[in-house]
Parts: sequence; structure tokens; C-alpha cells
Amino acid sequence: MTSSSTSLSLRFTAPLPSSKPRRSVIVAAQTTVPAESTASPSVDADRLEPRVELRDGFFILKEKFRKGINPQEKVKIEREPMKLFMENGIEELAKKSMEEIDSEKSSKEDIDVRLKWLGLFHRRKHQYGKFMMRLKLPNGVTTSAQTRYLASVIRKYGEDGCADITTRQNWQIRGVVLPDVPEILKGLASVGLTSLQSGMDNVRNPVGNPLAGIDPKEIVDTRPYTNLLSQFITANSRGNPDFTNLPRKWNVCVIGTHDLYEHPHINDLAYMPATKDGRFGFNLLVGGFFSPKRCEEAIPLDAWVPADDVLPLCKAVLEAYRDLGTRGNRQKTRMMWLIDELGVEGFRAEVEKRMPNGKLERGSSEDLVNKQWERRDYFGVHPQKQEGLSFVGLHVPVGRLQADDMDELARLADTYGSGELRLTVEQNIIIPNVETSKTEALLQEPFLKNRFSPEPSILMKGLVACTGNQFCGQAIIETKQRALKVAEEVERLVAVTKPVRMHWTGCPNTCGQVQVADIGFMGCLTRGENGKPVEGADVYVGGRIGSDSHLGEVYKKGVRVTDLVPLVAEILVKEFGAVPRVREENED
Repeated sequence: MTSSSTSLSLRFTAPLPSSKPRRSVIVAAQTTVPAESTASPSVDADRLEPRVELRDGFFILKEKFRKGINPQEKVKIEREPMKLFMENGIEELAKKSMEEIDSEKSSKEDIDVRLKWLGLFHRRKHQYGKFMMRLKLPNGVTTSAQTRYLASVIRKYGEDGCADITTRQNWQIRGVVLPDVPEILKGLASVGLTSLQSGMDNVRNPVGNPLAGIDPKEIVDTRPYTNLLSQFITANSRGNPDFTNLPRKWNVCVIGTHDLYEHPHINDLAYMPATKDGRFGFNLLVGGFFSPKRCEEAIPLDAWVPADDVLPLCKAVLEAYRDLGTRGNRQKTRMMWLIDELGVEGFRAEVEKRMPNGKLERGSSEDLVNKQWERRDYFGVHPQKQEGLSFVGLHVPVGRLQADDMDELARLADTYGSGELRLTVEQNIIIPNVETSKTEALLQEPFLKNRFSPEPSILMKGLVACTGNQFCGQAIIETKQRALKVAEEVERLVAVTKPVRMHWTGCPNTCGQVQVADIGFMGCLTRGENGKPVEGADVYVGGRIGSDSHLGEVYKKGVRVTDLVPLVAEILVKEFGAVPRVREENED
């Protein structure tokens, strides 16, 4: 356990760009930094007093800072959520009936709030007594054994059981019931998985290049970094209370490719590969986030760290956010609000003070990302950097899978590859390490002939959708099936000649990341023809990813879902060069 007045220096042998990853060597050394931070010119010294203190092994909000805090902070103060895992409280909770749990305020808060620290989300509104479980899957890398185990879990829940690939390269499984949780947690550990610290005010799944280690044109293999970040943040799946009482959720990614598959500009911390004086390391972007009231792209911290300091830097940023972030209105507690308050230089100074040696180098001008790079498509068969091997990208319609689908993917990974699967932020799957001589046989598999195609249509390959109101109580509209239906109907109206990314989100929380899409749909209620409320969507246009990233803007508000198809067709023709099918047929 470390306190806010100490910093853990963690060194490992980092791979050079495009080299094979070496075994990581961690060396820990405690170094002291001042407990009290001196003020930057524009911020009072009192504002820089840490708002949390270490008490009985857990960080808790000081009494003097509890005025005006939000309800979630009160729940954390009343009972430490991590005790459900670290002190095995989940065993006793799982023995109780839902009626017994709901009869007590504390146990009701356990299942509706605190269990999110274990990655368990109660679906009280739509599936009372059922839970979604979110895992930690750094870099989106999983194995056939892990996939089969997850399939075995969801299969027992029948129609309620399914799995989703998330926009953070992660698995979410559905239908879980509380009495099964202790055994599921043991089962996850047996196959090298954890769901710990994946929800609420924690660090979310570390994202990396889905082609890490196999892409001939990668800048650096991101897997050693994302794995170490995940291990560090969760203390190797034992639970790390140093970072479980953040003011809000926090996202991190490590960039390994010119394609920017990792979407750095929407993360709280993004490591951007860059050299400095002959050393390999990372420039840093900070503060990117989405929320109902505000969306911001990450901004440069004007800081560079050598590869050995990836972990100490992450720790320093998290400590600054944990110590100084506000805990009032939940719409104003993401890290960018703190950066706004302190100023970039003020925030940087707080991070620097928390580095092991109290120093943080300025940003490097030697950025390794080619900003003119045209983003590549990973669907279909592509040669790997390893001679004689290929990877095969498969489309997973809106990221939804059933148990049988997962078993079949595991079989394909074992039969044709190395038993490994890669998940992408666009909710698709890559099978790596396929012997090139076997690719044709893989392409002939019946599983690839229907839903899980290596050659999806242009609109389908860029389609992303959040859970929607089928399972999520916050979603206003159904998203996954509607996204597929709209795309299918639009494709019958117009011919699209270049990739167009369409994202759907069921509510303003924008889990579907509509602002980065070419065309985005945010669920809302609008007026029907009879004046009564009906499902609708605010339509966004103009989002971009890559080095010239840009957040999309509202094109039209409150469109009835029944009116979306002609509107989307119109946008595609007007903004993206699509051709109406009637005209195309006449020209033929």
C-alpha cells in the first residue's frame, strides 16, 4: 500500500519500436514527495490540499471536504466498496435473497452501487435481480479458454445470457444472478481474467493497438504497457485501494500504430509514442472525455516520459486527480474539469510533484505517429510481421454474441490460429497467427458465411451501438437491432463508395461515442404525429478519428426513429458522396 505522500518507481525493460516484446522486469523503489503542494500562481495553496486521506488501508474523503458531495460519494463513505472483494463481503451478500437485500438501505446500495467496483451492474429497471458483468481485458487480447469459460457462464441464463464487445476492447456478459457470483469470480481467476475495478469511479480497461505485435507497420507493441497498467491498477487482480476512490471514471490508452485504432483523443490519459534524444518514450495527452453535459478532446500536457516511466506517470496523474478532483456535481467531476480549474501548467505541476524524482520532462517534438497516415481496414486477411502468418478480421454485428458464437470463435482460434482472439474498439474480432496456408480454409468456414463476415458491407463495418434499453435502464431507445435495421434499409436506398462510421447511443451518457462518428445517433424522446412522446434520436454529423480528430456536431435534433432512414440516406448523398440506387441502376 502506498500513501499520497509517496510514489512508486516502477521500471521495466521496454520493447523498442516494432521489436518483439521482452519479458517485463519490474523494480520498485519508494521515493518521497512533499505532502503539501505549493500553489501555482493562479491557484490558492489551500486548494492544493489533498481531499482524501489514508485510513485503515483505504483512501477516504476528509471530513472538511464533505459539504455538497454527490450521493455516490456518500455511499463510498458509508461503506468501502472494495471490502466486498478484499474482505470477501460478496460471499455473504450472495447468500441473501433479493427481498432481504432490498429491505436494508445498506445492502440495497451494495447491489446497486458498490458491486460496480467488482464489475457487476444490477439491471434493476429492466432485469430485476440480473447483473451485467464487465471484465478487464487489457489491449483486448483474450484466449480460447477464456472465451469458452465466458460462454459457459452465459449459456446457463438462456435468453437473458449474452455477451457484448465494448468500445474499450472488452467483454461484458449478461444475465448473471447474485448467488452465482462467488463461483464466477473463482472461474474468472482460473482462466486469468478479472472483473475487478471495472465500473464506477475506477480506471477502465486499458486500450491498445488490436494488431499489437503482429502488424508489420506498428510503431511499438502496446501489450507490455497495457498489461502492466492493468496489473498495477488492480494489484494483479487482488485489488488496489490506492486508485479505487477516484472522483469519477478514468480512461487510459497506449498508442502503437499510425492508424490510432485506440482513439487517444477521447481518453483521460493517452500515451503517444515519441523519441527524445535517442530515447523511446511517450508524449502525453490528458483530459479527453464524454458526458451528457460536456464532451472534450484530450489536450497535450507538454510532457514526455521514457518507456520505463509509463507506470510512475500513470500513478502520478491518478494521484493528482484522486487528491484534488472535486466530488460535487457528477457532471463536473471528470479530470478535465480539474485541468480547467488548475490550468494545464498547474495540473502538470501537480503531476510532476508526484513523480518518483519530482521531475517531468517537457514534451518531445519527435512524434512517431505519421499524421498523414490513411487509416487501414483490418477486416479480411492481412499478412503479419511474422513470415508465413496472417491475421483475419471478422465483423461482429453491433458487438453482440451468444454462447454458441463464442464457442465457435474459440474453436476457430484453436484450429487455425494460436488460440488467441483480439477485440477492437469498434466491437469486432481479429483472429491472429493464422498460418497463411490455412486462411482459405478458414474463410470457407460456415461461421464466416453469415453474420460474422470478413467482408462486411461498407455501412456495416463501421457500425457501433451501445447496449440500448433492452438491458440498460438509462437508455431511452433500443439501439442494437435498430442500428442494424437502419443500416440495411439505407443500403437499399443509396450506394456508398467510402467508409462511413455510424454510432448509436441510447442516452446522453454516449457510451456509443456518437461524437466521434461520421454520423451519430443519440437516443431521446420526441413528439409523434399525435403529439405523444415516441422514441427519437438527435443526429450528429462530422466526427473524425485519427490525427485530425474532431468531435461531431448536432445536425438535427429530435428525429423520430421511424424517420431516420430517409434522413440518413440524404446525409450520405449530401455529405459523403453516396449515390441513390435508382440513379445508379439507370447509369448501369
